[in-house]
Amino acid sequence: MTEKFRDASLLASTRAKDLLSRLTLLEKVGQINQKLYGFQAYERKDDDFILTHHLTDEVYYYGGLGTLYGLYRADPWANKDFKTGITTEGVAKAYNKVQAYVISHSRFGIPALMSTECPHGHQALDGYLLPVNLAMGATFNPSLVEDAYKVCGAQMKSMGVNLGLISALDVLRDPRWGRSEECYSEDPYLSSRMAESAVLGCQSQGVTAVIKHFCAQGEGTGGINASAARIGERELREIHLPSTQAAIAAGAGGVMAAYNEIDGVPCHASSHLLKDILRDEFGFKGVVMADGVAIDRLNALTGDFAKSGALALRSGITMSLWDVGFSKLKEAVEKGYITEAEIDVAALEILTLKFAQGLFEHPFLDEATCLPTYTYTEYEESLNLSRESVVLLKNENTLLPLQLEGVQSIAVIGPNADEVYHQLGDYTPPIKEDQGISFLSGLQSLVGEQVSIHYHKGSNIMDGTLEEVEEAVALATTCDLVILALGGSSSRFKGAKFDTNGAAILEEGSLQMDCGEGVDCAHLELSGLQNILAERIFALHKPTVSIIIAGRPYAISSIAKRTGALLYSFYPGPMGGQALAEIVLGKVCPSGRLPVSIPCSAAQLPVYYNFKTSYTPMIYHNEKSKPLYTFGDGLDYTTYDYKHIALCTDVLSKEALLQGNGFTLTMDITNTGTVSGSPVPLLFIKDQEASTMRREKELKAFAKSSLAPNETKTFTLTLNLEDLSIWNSNMQFTVEAGTFTLMLEDKGIRIWTGVVEVTN
Repeated sequence: MTEKFRDASLLASTRAKDLLSRLTLLEKVGQINQKLYGFQAYERKDDDFILTHHLTDEVYYYGGLGTLYGLYRADPWANKDFKTGITTEGVAKAYNKVQAYVISHSRFGIPALMSTECPHGHQALDGYLLPVNLAMGATFNPSLVEDAYKVCGAQMKSMGVNLGLISALDVLRDPRWGRSEECYSEDPYLSSRMAESAVLGCQSQGVTAVIKHFCAQGEGTGGINASAARIGERELREIHLPSTQAAIAAGAGGVMAAYNEIDGVPCHASSHLLKDILRDEFGFKGVVMADGVAIDRLNALTGDFAKSGALALRSGITMSLWDVGFSKLKEAVEKGYITEAEIDVAALEILTLKFAQGLFEHPFLDEATCLPTYTYTEYEESLNLSRESVVLLKNENTLLPLQLEGVQSIAVIGPNADEVYHQLGDYTPPIKEDQGISFLSGLQSLVGEQVSIHYHKGSNIMDGTLEEVEEAVALATTCDLVILALGGSSSRFKGAKFDTNGAAILEEGSLQMDCGEGVDCAHLELSGLQNILAERIFALHKPTVSIIIAGRPYAISSIAKRTGALLYSFYPGPMGGQALAEIVLGKVCPSGRLPVSIPCSAAQLPVYYNFKTSYTPMIYHNEKSKPLYTFGDGLDYTTYDYKHIALCTDVLSKEALLQGNGFTLTMDITNTGTVSGSPVPLLFIKDQEASTMRREKELKAFAKSSLAPNETKTFTLTLNLEDLSIWNSNMQFTVEAGTFTLMLEDKGIRIWTGVVEVTN
């Protein structure tokens, strides 16, 4: 029998089918399993790597290995650092040793796929890290996100990674959720543009993007991680599915299912979600990966690991992650829970990917040339994202940018002033001292000896003492102005303990993080003594700039009211300190806009801007009726003049829209200030006549471009068929005849309003 699978001239699918026909049932099951924690597959001894029984036992049992997760993962959960993990210099040696063992112990020399975490950069030692997703959303600059993920993709490719696990699909609807930082926005349109950009950037370098999490994980009950999304099909489609559809249209080769259930059905057991919508409707052809040990959670339905594995496979999962359920699929076939033909479908998918990735022809890295170094000085994408992500929310009496004439001393106070790890977010590896810049160090570097800078932490994120607060206040009294650096932390590097899937465990006294996976909040006040610290500083009546560095929107009403200037920076990444210092000193003009609304308190929730018109939100007799700041808010250091705002037409027929025509809005924007800046025109619509309840307003287009002083550019925003279509009363996605109000906004200000009509 001719071994077609060895013929590199044949299609990957042809080779995969031939190889599949030669495998035993157990070998097939092994190909769709991703059981191992890859960081447990080796032990480092000096500059060498010893393969552990975790790897050798797995390979022996299955006669090979399907996919190895997290070979390069380094963080406190993995217990890997620069002494115990795989550094840049050891990448090729470690990878080749693992791959050689897998191939030599497979009857047909089948190599393993390598998957790795890349939620906001590669979670590896010397990994190229980015600001978190909320920060990327705040840039309103998809092309910058794409450029940044090209760097991440190139680094992963140079390290032999085949699958990059990218947080791209979650839409933030409740900021109490600890994983808020992994969302691009509360808005589906902005989320979609960012998701497709991340996919395009990563996959342009030859690494398959596995986008997560599918679906509606950002709609958890009470903001609790992995809890039920109590929504119907229409809310699912209007808010949570667009980012997935956009990412798939961009070519995403993998999708990871979410932990939550939707209307009683877990995502990992939903054939409607994973087959009817994902496969049949969206046309997805790639790998559907389980989330960590999520298949085993289906035991709540089945009471049995083998049945859970069978249920997940039959529902559309084709690759496991750490669970027991998929490891029992041979038993599931023998007991009649599933057929071997159903396993063949999933195994063929994995084998096809291996051939398509060229693993059979090029299974090893070149140890002489493989040095995947991607420094922040060589690649400025991370820094540029940081710069454009910072949101200026208040600037009373133009306190910012700071004017240092006559200023002799600045007090920099707060737990986030000099903590690089508090800038990085969850899913972060250890970094070297020269791989990150805190705000304090960034400020000191830029100011030099011109002004004396004095620093005091004041308190920790989670705790502290009143004595420390008083010491910080005493320091502030001696200085001309104060910069408060407050907020939150998702850092795992200070005593966190972990669940089997790596989520933080809430144990008394063990947790020094107030955000991240497993760290959900009942209220949204700043943790520890930060509010007391801020109150004592404000009582000094000194010029005060407040910077919030955080992974979620916090309720900061008292701070916003009393501070002179307010900057909000969703974890801005390793270069975030430099970006913040540049903005404070006016070397960079802030251009971020809020990707999510900030509440006055958790009692107001939900406060997202795109609420349904069937009710009036946030109306309580004992609370404010508006959020503290809303989606799209953000100031800068210059002014813009919008002129010649014009629609190409104000009436179009449904037929014209179906033929590809649309409503085009053009405008000339002039920078009338004295510094360069970037206007961000946002175009919202409100559907005034529809068969279902519509939303108060919906973002449908935006643009961003830098303008020098006195420079004018023409901006064009277009509304097409999809932008004006709705899921009607019969759950059909269609455009309905009627009128639409158009609203053009920037910096939270309504610039122009118009009306268009769609006719029959």
